[in-house]
Amino acid sequence: MSVKQTDYTLLARQLDALLDGETDLIANLSNASALLNENLDQINWVGFYLMKNDALILGPFQGKPACVHIEVGRGVCGTAVAENKIQRVADVNAFPGHIACDAASQSEIVVPIHKGDTVIGVLDIDAPITNRFSEADEEGLAKFVEVLEQHLA
Repeated sequence: MSVKQTDYTLLARQLDALLDGETDLIANLSNASALLNENLDQINWVGFYLMKNDALILGPFQGKPACVHIEVGRGVCGTAVAENKIQRVADVNAFPGHIACDAASQSEIVVPIHKGDTVIGVLDIDAPITNRFSEADEEGLAKFVEVLEQHLA
């Protein structure tokens, strides 16, 4: 089954317009997750985790109920924060310490979100197929998060 290509340039422009003039973090993350959920093919979860008391806490998302609390350094999300680096995992079952919130998830991409030089959270996207996320997805989602970061109060 092939994955439909996403126009990330258009998606980033849509996000910029959607968030224009709005400073509420929860509202902006809610709309961002909904926008991604509507436009990404072959995904089963998309949302945000936010840093609170030195751990990741579940934020706005689209999909099945999820893990609420993730320690920095644990799982794909915690690793993204610890390394301050995008994690693109072709097969989550091969990722040491993967936290399985939804057994259907087979691949995952996590993009750190910054305020200044500080990681304040992550964008987390799961897919029900292996090898879902390409280098183009990684680059496009990094640009999407850059637009989001510009709207953080």
